[in-house]
Amino acid sequence: MNERHLIKAVIFDLDGVIVSTDEYHYLAWKQLADETGLYFDREMNAKLRGVSRLDSLNIILGRQAGSVPEKDKIDLMDKKNLYYKGYLEQLDERSVTEDVGRTLAALRKAGVLLAIGSSSKNAGFILERIGYDAFFDAVADGNDVKRSKPDPEVFVLAAERLGVLCRDCLVVEDSEAGIKAAFACGMRTVGIGYAEENCRADWNLRKLSDVLSCVKKG
Repeated sequence: MNERHLIKAVIFDLDGVIVSTDEYHYLAWKQLADETGLYFDREMNAKLRGVSRLDSLNIILGRQAGSVPEKDKIDLMDKKNLYYKGYLEQLDERSVTEDVGRTLAALRKAGVLLAIGSSSKNAGFILERIGYDAFFDAVADGNDVKRSKPDPEVFVLAAERLGVLCRDCLVVEDSEAGIKAAFACGMRTVGIGYAEENCRADWNLRKLSDVLSCVKKG
């Protein structure tokens, strides 16, 4: 584990942590793959967790990735995002579980700074749909960074926007790429969801509310 410091801020991945949009990602990529004759299944979808849209597309394209023109890749990504945003229209305040809502409220009451650190370029749209667009102290997403997880850029930027040191941050992630990104910049980590069983984080939790005890331990 990292050297202990007071946890002043918690940075959350968005998809799969605050709200579950994994199925929408899968359905959108599956729709695109079926239309273009590419193979795609749920096992491949698991490899896309925490990965940028371009890197995800390259994984799906496989050996073809190097021969597909950049313009065609942009068109494919735009089409996937169009499908994905269509599914996101189903989101509303009820899409956030009571456990998530209570946990965020308790952290804020305790004076802990809260941020989103997401590879998604739709983070703002998702936060607006679920009614949390003005709740977090800072948001850093795929629109703000050039490198996706496991590069730590998005988490470093979130910490900068909060005005805290990386060592004083706790990251909550559901992907291996996100856990690696947090470790790379000296942040402590919580693995939840997929990461709870498949990643080596500082803490592996089954429910988000257990983050409160991690913050107290520091």
